[in-house]
Amino acid sequence: MPLSDHEQRLLEQMEQALQAEDPKFATTMRGSDLRRQYVRRAVWSGIAFVIGVVLLMSGAITQVIPVGVAGFVVMLGSAWLGVTSWRRTPEATAEPEDVPDISPGAPRRQRRSSGRRQPNSSYMQRLEERWRQRRERGFGN
Repeated sequence: MPLSDHEQRLLEQMEQALQAEDPKFATTMRGSDLRRQYVRRAVWSGIAFVIGVVLLMSGAITQVIPVGVAGFVVMLGSAWLGVTSWRRTPEATAEPEDVPDISPGAPRRQRRSSGRRQPNSSYMQRLEERWRQRRERGFGN
């Protein structure tokens, strides 16, 4: 649910007051770039995957089963972490018209509904779209 103009102005005023009062805390609370964090996590999981392969092969060559099993578990865990991190990585380059203008004076755009769902849309996005369409139609009236 989007914030009203009044709520957006209040939020901006609170952010500015926090920035003026304690800039170090405000910078800490703002957090780091999510894209950088997820890419870093994916790279580290790739390195861990290679270490897992080395452990697996070492266990197979030396016939020490616990080392091979540990290598397999490291490979499996790092592959899972890498794939989930890679999927969560936001797109770096967005077209200027795709970036919404959320400034207080910006006009609100209505999304077009094509009637058919997008191939990559999630379950929650489809539910939200149905709910929005139902509200626009007046709950079936």
